[in-house]
Amino acid sequence: MLNLYGTTIESLYIHKVGNKSRCEGVFLAKEETQLDDELRPLLKEFFLKPFREKDENYLKFTDDVSLQFNEMFQHSQNLFHTFDSFEPKLTEDYYSEIAKHLYEQSTHPHIKSGEVYICHLKDLLIENERVDGIGIFKSEIKQDFLQFVKDDSKLEMILTQGVNLGKLDKGCIIFNTAANDGYKILSVDQNRYDTKYWLDNFLGVIEAEDSNFYTKKYLKFCQDFAKDVVLPAEDKKESVLFVNQAFNHFASNDEFNEDAFLNEVVRNPELLPEFKNYKAEKGPKYSIEDLSTFPISNTAVKDSQKKFKSLIELDTNITIKMNFVNNESADKFIEKGWDEEKQMYYYLCYFNKENN
Repeated sequence: MLNLYGTTIESLYIHKVGNKSRCEGVFLAKEETQLDDELRPLLKEFFLKPFREKDENYLKFTDDVSLQFNEMFQHSQNLFHTFDSFEPKLTEDYYSEIAKHLYEQSTHPHIKSGEVYICHLKDLLIENERVDGIGIFKSEIKQDFLQFVKDDSKLEMILTQGVNLGKLDKGCIIFNTAANDGYKILSVDQNRYDTKYWLDNFLGVIEAEDSNFYTKKYLKFCQDFAKDVVLPAEDKKESVLFVNQAFNHFASNDEFNEDAFLNEVVRNPELLPEFKNYKAEKGPKYSIEDLSTFPISNTAVKDSQKKFKSLIELDTNITIKMNFVNNESADKFIEKGWDEEKQMYYYLCYFNKENN
């Protein structure tokens, strides 16, 4: 669980990073930006709101040889040390190194110049642990604004450009936790055309293989198994029920055990060997080939469940939404059959009353 409401912004520096291929250069601030009581909450909302609204898909620094060769991992290590030892001059130097590193990666013609805000974030609450963080945010898209100046007889309009505080273009938060594994990192990027430059070239990150990662991967595997195996072998009803039951199992347990999962979720025993064969074949695609136990992330279950549509869509422009807590509801209240006269399948639904 992530909580950013008590987070505060410390030691903010604002640089200007251009596109290197267009020789736009980089401006490095030599002084910390001072925030007054009016600006501080606005900037905090500008920086952190996108992270409160996104799925908690944590990333981590990586390198093919060693983490010490990842430049941003090194800068992060150094910064967390200076935060602890209160060395503001070193903090300023490392902030500048981060801005210069971003400039060196800004070579694609689509990359826009923009302001880069680098700051020390205090009191980030991640999985019940209170930690420091490094915030790196970039504003690229400028919007037109009208300003009005009043004289004795009229209002004069002045067209100006500025940053929309309602939309952050790019940003990441590096949490001071799991340092030996490359830290935990969250990233947002509104401009998808240059994602590789931000995630791969600048940050050098991959998905962190934690409980959140494995929970989402295993549930996605279950959804694809239902579509590829359960649906052809049985019907859409059983396919939807399999996924619903999978979600219910994950939501009801703190620890995943595959044997217990199969005993509870697979209604048709003939599908058990099919499940194991499918996992052996497709498991590497989901990074679960050798996975049989792991801690379950409740946040990941909720996020995955929001994206799954428990629907039976029929070719007669009718859609049935399945929303069962357990499989007994489907067995008792829905029947599938074949009408000889109409030569069509049908679903028969039982109920006591219609809910508003």
